[in-house]
Amino acid sequence: MTLLTVEGLEASYGPVRVLHGIDLTVERGEVVVLLGANGAGKTTTLRALCQLPGLSTSGRVDFDGRSLVGCRTEEVVRRGIAHVPQGRGTFPELSVEENLDAGAYLRRDRREVRQDIERWYDTFPRLADRRHQSAGTLSGGEQQMLAVARACLSRPQLLLLDEPSLGLAPLVIQHLFEIFAELNRSDGTTILVVEQNATLALSIATRAYVIESGQIVLTGPAAELHHDDGVRRAYLGF
Repeated sequence: MTLLTVEGLEASYGPVRVLHGIDLTVERGEVVVLLGANGAGKTTTLRALCQLPGLSTSGRVDFDGRSLVGCRTEEVVRRGIAHVPQGRGTFPELSVEENLDAGAYLRRDRREVRQDIERWYDTFPRLADRRHQSAGTLSGGEQQMLAVARACLSRPQLLLLDEPSLGLAPLVIQHLFEIFAELNRSDGTTILVVEQNATLALSIATRAYVIESGQIVLTGPAAELHHDDGVRRAYLGF
């Protein structure tokens, strides 16, 4: 069943148009990866899906059968989309635990929220050790763990991940992607991930799109793109 449908999506920052008619779909329960070089429009695509301020958009964006076009960002979150932006996006002045509580601010099942927080402490023990520490004092890897956990506290139907491996050590990256795969398997969380580490992203994905200069130039099953030498050389850089 299709969860997200995007047709003819265009997006501009002021007079500068970045997206030129993006078409993509994400089926419920999938992991889909959006690949491309720096400046191709990957981050703008996720920002457009969230209807973030400062970005003018047009086209069709339907989520779970309802249009997101013209929605405020808060309404997008209420509909069931969580976004982990590039650069972590934690509240640096708040503690780890306060950040996690903020992720569940729309929920009313406080007992289950507490259980979910403890689950993420089990998943990322370093966050448990630093639960009373301000987020701004965490390492880059710890901040990324916190950003992912906070997003998941909303129990999203769709998790948007923007360059989750950026600037992190290889072991931290591997652990994060294992968590993403487990979220998809155990919780059924649908994931759309933007990533330059094509090998790792394709290893957990169902399907992939390649974006170039604000347009989708290629799509297909992740395994096929990963093993096609011509595709790898032309679009993926490995």
